[in-house]
Amino acid sequence: MAKKSTQVQSVSDTFRVHPEDFDLAKVDPAATPVGPESKAEAAEDMRTIGDELDALQEALYAEGVGGGRRRVLLVLQGMDTSGKGGTIRHVTGLVNPQGLHISSFKKPTRAEMRHDFLWRVRRRVPLPGYIGVFDRSHYEDVLVTRVDNLVPSTEWRRRYRQINAFEAELADQGVTTIKCFLHISPERQRERLVARLEDPLKRWKYNPQDLQARAKFSRYQLAYQDALVKCATPVAPWFAVPSDRKWYRNWVVARLLLETLRDLAPAYPEFSYDPAVELERLRESDPLR
Repeated sequence: MAKKSTQVQSVSDTFRVHPEDFDLAKVDPAATPVGPESKAEAAEDMRTIGDELDALQEALYAEGVGGGRRRVLLVLQGMDTSGKGGTIRHVTGLVNPQGLHISSFKKPTRAEMRHDFLWRVRRRVPLPGYIGVFDRSHYEDVLVTRVDNLVPSTEWRRRYRQINAFEAELADQGVTTIKCFLHISPERQRERLVARLEDPLKRWKYNPQDLQARAKFSRYQLAYQDALVKCATPVAPWFAVPSDRKWYRNWVVARLLLETLRDLAPAYPEFSYDPAVELERLRESDPLR
């Protein structure tokens, strides 16, 4: 990763996964290579980010209402306690919920198991004008299935190609995909699991099965390494987001979303009417006159 700068460099460039030389083991989950150096600085910048994000999202939504095809899909993946839910609350909470579509992918249901693994994902792709968020995603089918040996290796290896084809298909449909791997250390994960158990108000977040997944932490890291490298494409890049510091994780994802919307530069649709004429018609039809 790049060294710290006094100016905010492109967050997209800083955290983008480059398949040719990416090594997850060398990514520091506590790093803060660009941007704010403290929680207070991040909070201040998030207010500015929020104002611009809100305006850009409204323009994207209006563009969709006017017949535009473009939309954004934010994919969040990570180990337990990496902060997928917290990221959704703190980042997408900056924009109008009317323009959001949030999907959480749990263990497939019996009905979903009767279909191809991408079937349930296709049904939740955001509509034009929306920002869609996936809390976990189709990548569970090359992560959990691999680590827990739920399908033969030939099957999960084939899915990399299927995922790349699917994401290319989304791009052709006007979907801009941002995939964030929320990278957390096993030490920080332990702290957060302990916090859940010690706080009565957080115990609902704890599941005894979390310890089973934690015991496979190193195996999951290998699975993520392959998923990030094999499925980082120009139309659907991966970003490795340091997530040991919640405030920095939220700032990075917010900046990624902001930079993406800036590049899209959504535009309000053209009017098919004359505003002056409509104002006059409104005055003439006003029953209070």
